[in-house]
Amino acid sequence: MSETVVPEPATTHCGLVALIGRPNVGKTTLMNRLVGEKLAATTRRPHTTRNRILGIVTEGQDQVVLMDTPGIDTERTQLVNRVLNRTASQALADADLVCFIVEAGEFGPGDERIEETIRHSGRPALLVINKVDQCREKEELLPFIEARAAAFGYVGVVPLSAKTGSNLDGLIAEIRAHIPEGPFLYDPDQLSDRPQRFRAEEMIRESMLEHLGQEVPYSVAVRVEEWADEPRTTHIDAVILVERDSQKGIVIGKGGQRLKRIGQAARVQLEALLERKVMLRLTVRVEADWTRNPRALRDLGIEESR
Repeated sequence: MSETVVPEPATTHCGLVALIGRPNVGKTTLMNRLVGEKLAATTRRPHTTRNRILGIVTEGQDQVVLMDTPGIDTERTQLVNRVLNRTASQALADADLVCFIVEAGEFGPGDERIEETIRHSGRPALLVINKVDQCREKEELLPFIEARAAAFGYVGVVPLSAKTGSNLDGLIAEIRAHIPEGPFLYDPDQLSDRPQRFRAEEMIRESMLEHLGQEVPYSVAVRVEEWADEPRTTHIDAVILVERDSQKGIVIGKGGQRLKRIGQAARVQLEALLERKVMLRLTVRVEADWTRNPRALRDLGIEESR
């Protein structure tokens, strides 16, 4: 009688990967691309990301848990910016691997300070050179890559374009090669640690930032207060918080037209996310100096990781 051979379970790998860089280098766009869905707001304006957001990519026996972080601003000292910097720093401390994201051909004092922070952390790091599609002089890219690789002991250098999707497979391959052996932290079908309510707030905030331009840059926040699912429709009531009465008028616009446009654009994204009809109601509320109030920041989920 032959002996039954029980195969050993396949080895799995799982790692926390921190996406670190200056504001507006494309961290959130990159995470959304890698996950394959919009998890967080992306705009052309810096400091769009305010929270530590996890994006989960599971392929075969490997699970990559991407930690999107607020851009590290080494100059500003306002409370909300200090909190965002600490959030990014905590992600760095928790990471198994760091993806330091820079713009092709650009490496200034802010990048140097972040690179030094990574050096002191002792974490292995990949240098991710984003926006190569915007590089005017392609022949200058190779010297830039060589110079940065020589300046720091990166475990790899990956040029790519988060906007076009160029070389994303190369980045995932590099990440998978450097994450440790271990069990999955999340269900293989899960894409994020954030609920749909958070993603809805992000879509509304993205629409708002795109329609406001520079008029009320970052003194705004969004909070979903009511969410009701009916058989064919989801009803969402959300409040837009501003710091002053003058900002409230700007967000609403003449005859309420700007708020209407913000809502219409957000609703299109929400219906795509939820795959159903959405009835969205937006109101604007003044909460004085919320960006300077630690309790208000915590209530909005913008707080220092402990």
